Amino acid sequence: MKVKDILFNGIIKENPTFRLVLGMCPTLAVTTAAVNGVAMGLAVTFVLAASNLVISLLRKFIPDKVRIPAFVTIIAAFVTIVGMLMEAFVPDLFKALGLFIPLIVVNCIILARAEAFASKNSAFHSLIDGIGMGLGFTIALTVLGTIRELLGAGSVFGISLLGQAYEPAIIMILPPGAFITLGTLLALLNKLDQKRQQKHGEKA
Repeated sequence: MKVKDILFNGIIKENPTFRLVLGMCPTLAVTTAAVNGVAMGLAVTFVLAASNLVISLLRKFIPDKVRIPAFVTIIAAFVTIVGMLMEAFVPDLFKALGLFIPLIVVNCIILARAEAFASKNSAFHSLIDGIGMGLGFTIALTVLGTIRELLGAGSVFGISLLGQAYEPAIIMILPPGAFITLGTLLALLNKLDQKRQQKHGEKA
């Protein structure tokens, strides 16, 4: 199992948002701005990588009957660390993300990787898997946040790009905008996949 393959799997092949469609609550709720997407993505990446590492190290010592509660406890510990660090050093972002920081504990991406990967593989590979999945999630949230902020406010990362003459499409920073943006991106990705499969079929 190669490091680049594990990273590629998390970022592209099994991207949590665009391929597996997991973690939709934070994906739809916090991506009103690009910076929110980056912050949530990095927070999840840290928790994914750290919890994967610890769970892999302890996998032989955790009884099967208490496997899930043990995973949740480990994940909750790292989420608490992330929450405390964000509240101390980036309080504005912490307030913007609000309830979705503690809800990382039950994020299905993290629980899924703990069960499907970390509990069955080495500590190093589990760490890389957490980083890859986290980066894939971060990229997806940043793309969504960038599109919604650009169309809904005319800016990206708070920097105005479209000028004062631009009339923002307010719907894009409201809940319907999240569904519209995500649905459009998923449709485009599916279309690209179909074209690529058709090309491979013609070559074969």
